[in-house]
Amino acid sequence: MRVAITGGTGFVGRHLASRLDPAETVVISRRTGVDIHDVDALTAAFRGCDAVAHCAGINREIGDQTFRRVHVEGTRAVIEAARRAGVQRVVLLSFLRARPGTRSGYHQTKWEAEELVRGSGLEYTVLKSGMIYGPGDHMVDHVSRAVRTFPIFATVGFRERRARPLPVADAVDVLVASLEGRMPNQTVALMGAEELELGAAVRRIARVAGGRPLYIPAPVWTIRALAQVTEWLMVTPLVAKAQAMMLSEGVTEAAPPTPEPPKDLRPSRPFSEDSIREALPDGGFGWDDLRLVRRLRRLRR
Repeated sequence: MRVAITGGTGFVGRHLASRLDPAETVVISRRTGVDIHDVDALTAAFRGCDAVAHCAGINREIGDQTFRRVHVEGTRAVIEAARRAGVQRVVLLSFLRARPGTRSGYHQTKWEAEELVRGSGLEYTVLKSGMIYGPGDHMVDHVSRAVRTFPIFATVGFRERRARPLPVADAVDVLVASLEGRMPNQTVALMGAEELELGAAVRRIARVAGGRPLYIPAPVWTIRALAQVTEWLMVTPLVAKAQAMMLSEGVTEAAPPTPEPPKDLRPSRPFSEDSIREALPDGGFGWDDLRLVRRLRRLRR
């Protein structure tokens, strides 16, 4: 089976690519020189592929890389290129709570991408994924670096939200099964095996990372304000605005309600200390994580 992966150098795409046969895998991203909006370039890249794993996405907007341009226009281009290249199926990695009618551009455009895929006429699987973690993620990585750097860690809201953290290896298992045609023309909710309060998840990460901050509950609006500030200041924000909304809702139920995969495909790995340890980065946050510092250093070279 020959597979093309959009967003193939991103977090999930990179792990998926490492699982597949390199000789039968086409990695597509801006780093490999293929623009996701260039239908002709995508068509050439997809030619000879049996399936496309559409993993490209962003969690914050920078310049012309807007949610609408990446999630909606990018998906439209992928579908058209897949048709032209004769690709048999498309697997879309979406978000668990992507839905219409929210104030979040992320949620809205992820939903619109789902609808484009479902209405494409191609064989498809839409995976509405929850909170994925693993080496290079935005969950264990950011929490561990934060608790190593700051003496105080704010938890989201006064009412505990819940999550089902999903190991990236389990997510890749389901992606591969979908690419092989195991769940044709279905939309599936994809979450981890263990459900726990977000505060408990943070404390578990902190314990493994060796951080001992003071935890304080903070109103949701303060987390959103923090997200805006860190989007302005940081190369990779501590928390993005879209992520703040995810955390404020909890990440345990699909919206709209969506079935989970068949039992033999459901993620089974717990959110264990060993799996957290595998995802830990080195150190905490530093000056080089600030956008201004990075810009000044580039100017000096």
